[in-house]
Amino acid sequence: MTEQQAEHERHRFERGTDGPKVIVVGVDGSDSSLRAAAYAGGLARRQGALLAVVYVQPVLAAGAALGVPVAQATDEIAEDLIAQIREAAERVKGIFEVRWEFHTFRGDPFNGLVQAADELKADAVVVGASEQAGHRIIGSVAVRLVKAGRWPVTVVP
Repeated sequence: MTEQQAEHERHRFERGTDGPKVIVVGVDGSDSSLRAAAYAGGLARRQGALLAVVYVQPVLAAGAALGVPVAQATDEIAEDLIAQIREAAERVKGIFEVRWEFHTFRGDPFNGLVQAADELKADAVVVGASEQAGHRIIGSVAVRLVKAGRWPVTVVP
């Protein structure tokens, strides 16, 4: 090994950064997504990582065409999720400190979480297990994220 190769190997890994720096968790208000957020919060606290809470606002073209106020409804869901997260963070303030951010993306849940994980440079993704029976046939968001193989994915029941 040359001196230059040895120098490159010494600088390949940083000390003290062996855990995730950014953990993305997908939330949609379902019980399983809120359990995933709680799990991801504990993981972020233990690792000293940033918790990026992501809500993907669905774009329902058919609903919008029929005059349904889809954007307003999904904005209200996002505001409610932020309020729940702030309330939970306030309850544990001084006991468990977690750095967190809330992000919204538009689209279908899978592509929205992929976009979020890419843009936020996620080291890990946490999602709740699907509560919909149809996902056994077509595949859940969690299964699709695992199959994408781009980040470690934790699926919380």
